[in-house]
Amino acid sequence: MPILEKHPHFFGYGSLVNRDTHDFTPVHSSRIKGWRRVWHRAPVRPAAFLSVVHDAGSVIDGVIAPVPNDDWQSLDAREYAYDRVVVTQSVTHSASDVRDISIYAIPSEAIAPPDEDHPILLSYVDAVIQGYLREFGETSAAHFVETTEGWSTTVLNDRQDPIYPRAQVLTQQERAFVDDMLVTVNAQVRT
Repeated sequence: MPILEKHPHFFGYGSLVNRDTHDFTPVHSSRIKGWRRVWHRAPVRPAAFLSVVHDAGSVIDGVIAPVPNDDWQSLDAREYAYDRVVVTQSVTHSASDVRDISIYAIPSEAIAPPDEDHPILLSYVDAVIQGYLREFGETSAAHFVETTEGWSTTVLNDRQDPIYPRAQVLTQQERAFVDDMLVTVNAQVRT
């Protein structure tokens, strides 16, 4: 019987949930305990992005996928404002080839709240929520919105001319879902 080769994996909780934003395969639905999503900005980024912070009572649905040949270089470049943190024991999944699992988080000393000059990009929100809708369905996508902190800042409507480099085209139904969710959290959407 051949020995199963084990690989490092990442845990995706934002745009990495959307399979159309990356080429990592196979993707496995998973769940992490002890972390909560929050909108933060890092000085090296022009906009606010999702990050995670420790929170013993929180659970996040997400995905894991292997990092081929242990080569983190391209993923680290994509997540350049984040630190990579090993979270293997906190993740529940069905993959059989996992050696360890890491999550990306903006380091606490480098975070700041989003502001008018560093808004949340609607094109980024669209990509993330589309991923949750397709991976987990409407209930989980709504849970994503309800349990993510920091919606009280400006959301820049850049759908017509996306700033986010991995922007996705949403169906009319997906777009309506995103817009309705933003209303539920009183997000301040501006153009």
